[in-house]
Amino acid sequence: MTLQVLFDALMLGFEYSLLAVGVYVTFRVLDMADLTVDGSFGLGMACSAVLTVAGHPYLGLAVGCAAGALAGCVTGLLVTKARINPLLAGIITMTGLYSVNIYVLGAPNVSLLSTVRCFDPIVSALGGAATVDAVKMGFVVLVVAVAVAALAGFFRTEAGLAMRAVGDNEAMSRASSINTNAFKVGGLALGNAMVGLTGALLAQYQGFADLSSGTGMVMVGLASVIIGEVFGGRRSVTRGLVCAVAGSVAYRLIIQLALSVNLIDANALKLVSAVIVGAFMAVPSVRAALGERSVRIKAKGAMERLLAEDAQALKGGE
Repeated sequence: MTLQVLFDALMLGFEYSLLAVGVYVTFRVLDMADLTVDGSFGLGMACSAVLTVAGHPYLGLAVGCAAGALAGCVTGLLVTKARINPLLAGIITMTGLYSVNIYVLGAPNVSLLSTVRCFDPIVSALGGAATVDAVKMGFVVLVVAVAVAALAGFFRTEAGLAMRAVGDNEAMSRASSINTNAFKVGGLALGNAMVGLTGALLAQYQGFADLSSGTGMVMVGLASVIIGEVFGGRRSVTRGLVCAVAGSVAYRLIIQLALSVNLIDANALKLVSAVIVGAFMAVPSVRAALGERSVRIKAKGAMERLLAEDAQALKGGE
């Protein structure tokens, strides 16, 4: 890979890292499979695009984040109040958001190339001292760092610990007088807020918003989380958040490497994502199986040595 291709892969990895963080919050912290992500990603992108065209790029980021949180709240209410299975609740919200996104955008796609985006004022202020790509990278990394630090701090607070407890053991949390329904709704809102912010950032980075952009985002986020956990482990929530970011970058580098050497076709990216998720999710099981096999081999060897020693002792006694 050339340096520019490597830089683009790193940039995309950081762009999608908050998506991975949002999936981590719902999938690992809440222990809930949430399919709202595809819809909340598109909603955040649509809100950001519309407000950027209206001349408010920074407001677009904030509203995109808030819109994602609102989508998460809808799913949370379906789960807690309507008693709908989390998977079905996510599908319901995701399906409904497709129409909402059409109304927000007002068209199948919206171009932002002729508008002022959130990076442009910084580039102008620096007066050419830094390239546009460097400013974009710095801005995205800063947003990701602030978001991850804020989440890590939140999960150390009393409310954050209660949310983690709900994900670990809901029955025990309820017995401890924790309002589990409220924390489920809050966790889904928090996770989808990160997803919405990802969509909002990506719209301004790539210069357009498209209705189909949210398709398959659940798989992308899940792949990033799983890859990060394979290499970084699951020792703490803070480590998990950082590993989700690292996993997002690693995922993009893997995809870019495969594309650059013509290992895969660009049309097969979704299939490759599914294979990566399946393969990395199977790693713990494979490790456990190999560990058990090693224990059995050692036990068998020890038993054979004991039997051999007993046989020699019997022969010596004779």
